[in-house]
Amino acid sequence: MDFTTTKEVENYYYESHRVSSNDLTMSLYCGTACRRKFFWCYRLLSTYVTKTRYLFELKEDDDACKKAQQTGAFYLFHNLAPLLQKSEHQYLAPQYSLLELERLLGKFGQDSQILEDSVLIGCSEQQEAWFALDLGLNSSSSINASLQKAEMETALQGSFIKLTKALFELNVKDASLLSTAQALLRWHDTHQFCSRSGQPTKKNVSGSKRVCPSNNIIYYPQVAPVVITLVSDGTRCLLVRQSSFPKGMYSALAGFCDIGESLEETVRREIAEEVGLEVDRLHYSASQHWPFPNSTLMIACHATVKPGQTELQVNLKELEAAAWFSRDEVATVLRRNNLSNQQQSGAVPFWLPPKLAIAHQLIKEWVEKPTCSPLPA
Repeated sequence: MDFTTTKEVENYYYESHRVSSNDLTMSLYCGTACRRKFFWCYRLLSTYVTKTRYLFELKEDDDACKKAQQTGAFYLFHNLAPLLQKSEHQYLAPQYSLLELERLLGKFGQDSQILEDSVLIGCSEQQEAWFALDLGLNSSSSINASLQKAEMETALQGSFIKLTKALFELNVKDASLLSTAQALLRWHDTHQFCSRSGQPTKKNVSGSKRVCPSNNIIYYPQVAPVVITLVSDGTRCLLVRQSSFPKGMYSALAGFCDIGESLEETVRREIAEEVGLEVDRLHYSASQHWPFPNSTLMIACHATVKPGQTELQVNLKELEAAAWFSRDEVATVLRRNNLSNQQQSGAVPFWLPPKLAIAHQLIKEWVEKPTCSPLPA
């Protein structure tokens, strides 16, 4: 199109971009409606937010938590050992309703007041609250407790099995719930008195805190931070074993964070203390709650040392052994399916932590993704 004056250009531009007030109103309305629809769809689909808000309410509101117990499900423990039932090649953790639990307690002459010792450990997407209750911690006599334990196992058609033995034969959901439950039950059992006044503390209904009635000090369940680090020189990774490990098992370096340390400082110190190496680079990988020995937060990292500085100086007060392994050696062990039988026959020189442990994931990550973006050490 040819224009002879500036005015013609301006008129054409105006006409081609002109929008009626009705068109503009409709456009704005549709845009707002679409945004609102997206927002509410997200809110309806976000079960995680709904569950989190619901659990927060149960932790803060004793009446709401008591109400949730009426329709909730309970996992049972005895002296911190969960009740489990064997199903083919794994353990299952049965759930019991409040009514079933009250009937069980009545059968063994127990007062339902023991239900006050239960702790909230989660909920389903349908907001069915899940609780854990230990039937053995408050027993006055270990002899009576053991008799009662055997009777309950018969009645419940299951066994109270130590979590250290059963953890790796549970599905992911049950393993997470029972780990949380054991950690909370243990914490309440060992924090029944105020460290300031010496007076008994009182648990809230959900078990999210304890309060000293004499001075109103509030105690919250705590976890101990632990760094677990896989050290590499670029082509090899460093695996270690402690005397407490099962025979033949090697894992990554691990140690508790000291007060005042950052994550990076803890990684550097632990590696220097245990194997005499200095970290060149490190980066964070993932984290995992670990119920042993007393509830820890495992913070997994990768660390690299300079290729020319790989001579090990093993601290025998901390470790039984430490050695460098090639990527092929580690990959071969990861591919093994039946480690126990091959270990006994001598076919496997070493083996790694089970899949559920974050150490296994850390080692697998190194084999599959040898290069990662580092953080400053």
